[in-house]
Amino acid sequence: MTVPAPRCTASRPTADRPPVPARARRTAVAVAALCLVAATAAAAPPAPDAPTGCGDLMRGQLCLRGPVGTDGTYRTTYRRTGAAEPRNPRVAGSPAGSAPLASGAEITVRLGFQRKNPKITAFPGWFGSRRTLHGAAALSGRVRMLPDECIRGVMEDEDRVFVTKWSCG
Repeated sequence: MTVPAPRCTASRPTADRPPVPARARRTAVAVAALCLVAATAAAAPPAPDAPTGCGDLMRGQLCLRGPVGTDGTYRTTYRRTGAAEPRNPRVAGSPAGSAPLASGAEITVRLGFQRKNPKITAFPGWFGSRRTLHGAAALSGRVRMLPDECIRGVMEDEDRVFVTKWSCG
C-alpha cells in the first residue's frame, strides 16, 4: 500500500484583507514602541526637589555623587548660598543670608566621604582641602566600596563638621 505525498499549498491572502507591505508593518511597530516609551515617561514619578546625596546646610549645600555600592570615582561638592556677615559695604543693607557672597568671604574647606556597613562606621576619608571660588568647592577621588556599604559626604570648616545623608546601594 502506498501513501500519497502531502500537498503543499501556497498561503494566500484572505479575500477581505489585502497583504500588508513589510515597510508598513515596521512603521506600525515603531509607532507602538514610541507610544509605549511616552506613556512610561508620563507615568514616572516627578524628580525629587533636592538631588540624591545632597544635604542642605544653613548657608549652602553639600553633595556627594558617585556609583553608590561599587568602586568608582566619587565627588564631594559644596556651594555657599549667602554670607553670614556681609563684608562689602555695598551689600550691608541687604538681609543676612540673601546677600551674594561678599568679597573676601571665601573659606577653606576639607572635603571627603565616610563609609559604613552593618558592622562598622569608617572614619572619614579625605579628598583634600580646597578654598571656595565664587562660593563653591569640589574635590573627587577613587573610593573602594563593598556592595553592602553606605556612603555620605563629609565637609570640615575650621572646627565644624558637616555630613550629607547616607546613600546605600
